[in-house]
Amino acid sequence: MRPELERLFLIEQQLLPGPAALPAAEWRLRLLLDSDLQADAETQQQLYDGLRAAGRLQLRRELVSIHATLYPQRPGLGLHRLAAWLRAWRWRN
Repeated sequence: MRPELERLFLIEQQLLPGPAALPAAEWRLRLLLDSDLQADAETQQQLYDGLRAAGRLQLRRELVSIHATLYPQRPGLGLHRLAAWLRAWRWRN
């Protein structure tokens, strides 16, 4: 395997859930000694965080779509809720 792929594989094994390729102390030592490895690991972690957030957003959109299909909103119901909220807000202030 090419060295770049081996490096990426090592980073993935350390960041993803499951058994790590290296003990935690050795991984931290490598990060301290190799600033490029640290930068690559941080970039990979940001990528995983972004993918996780995008997945959550997609799931939320799918759930909203399913909810709208199962429980279609009645016409005028939104305006009724808005008017009730405005009345309640007016009495609080």
